[in-house]
Amino acid sequence: MRAALLALTLLIAAPAPVAAAPETPEQRLAAAGLTLPPANAPIGLYVPAARVGKLLFLAGHGECPAKATGKLGATMDVAAGKANAAGVALCMLATLKAELGELSRVKRVVKVMGLVNSTPDFTQHPEVMNGFSEVMVTAFGNAGKAPRVAAGAGSLPRGWPVEVDAIVEIK
Repeated sequence: MRAALLALTLLIAAPAPVAAAPETPEQRLAAAGLTLPPANAPIGLYVPAARVGKLLFLAGHGECPAKATGKLGATMDVAAGKANAAGVALCMLATLKAELGELSRVKRVVKVMGLVNSTPDFTQHPEVMNGFSEVMVTAFGNAGKAPRVAAGAGSLPRGWPVEVDAIVEIK
């Protein structure tokens, strides 16, 4: 009886097993409900990425496939711009996966340049670009948080709301 009580006490007091945190960027994205789209083909005479040593330079990206058009401060609000920037991040991750085979080969995001298609009086470029940065941090943790430019542009290719280029260090 005493042994049965001891076993029952141990079962009750034992902590529940903790689910392992997702380990790969792909698993972290899936856990957040994010899915990578197919990578876009270039819309001009350029390559989507170029490797120099351990750095991978990524061309300007819009969404994959480009769906939205709009100008922040005129036809699009900050929330829609932020959502578009998150879509741009997923597109860039799709390019990275196509180039590297797996996102875990990214050591860190080194630099991000974000252009926001906006009216001259629009000033919330950083808030829009946070959509991009949040996806990168979801995928890579602190290694996804990079120095960043968030600037306005009078127009972008195909009327995109957001275009982003980046530099990443690879393993």
